[in-house]
Order: sequence, then C-alpha cells, then structure tokens
Amino acid sequence: MKEFMKNVVCAGLGAAFLTKEKIEELSGDLIEKGKMSQEEGKQFLDELINKSEKAKEQLELWLNRQVEEKIGRLNLATKDEVEELRNQLKALQEKDTAKEQVDEQ
Repeated sequence: MKEFMKNVVCAGLGAAFLTKEKIEELSGDLIEKGKMSQEEGKQFLDELINKSEKAKEQLELWLNRQVEEKIGRLNLATKDEVEELRNQLKALQEKDTAKEQVDEQ
C-alpha cells in the first residue's frame, strides 16, 4: 500500500514540480492521518525529494536538448561564429585604415 501511495503521488502530482515544502506537507498530512509511521514518513519524504530532484534534472536535460535541436534547425549563428565574424571585420577595417593612411602619404 505504501509503495502504491508513493507511485500515485509521484504520478498524480508530477514529482518534477513538487517543492520540498509541498512534499514535507504531504508527508506530514499522511503521518497525521495515521497512514504511516514517523519512520515511514521520513523515508517517504526522502524518496519523494530524491525522485523530485531526479525528475527536475531529467526535465532540464530534456529541455536543453530540445532547445539545442530547435536552434540547430534554425541554422542560427553561434556566439563563437558571431565573434569570429566581428574579429574578421575588425581586421579588415584595420587593414583598410592602414591602406588609406599609406595612400594619403
């Protein structure tokens, strides 16, 4: 029954979005209602916090991959590519300025 409750809570509430405070509140409510002992409540709390953290990490990794994929499809210039173009432009401007100075003499 305890395992079933954990699975229901994780699935039903979306463990990735549970805050530590909400998990503690839920655990406290279950202990208060006599659904589990203090020790079971502590284990339940620890497991839900761990699952929540793992789910958040997985969600973040997935989101990062999705964003990178979408940006890749747009074929946008990266920060490094833009910086390289700036450097090339600056070098050309300096070369042009130097040539103008030689021409003026």
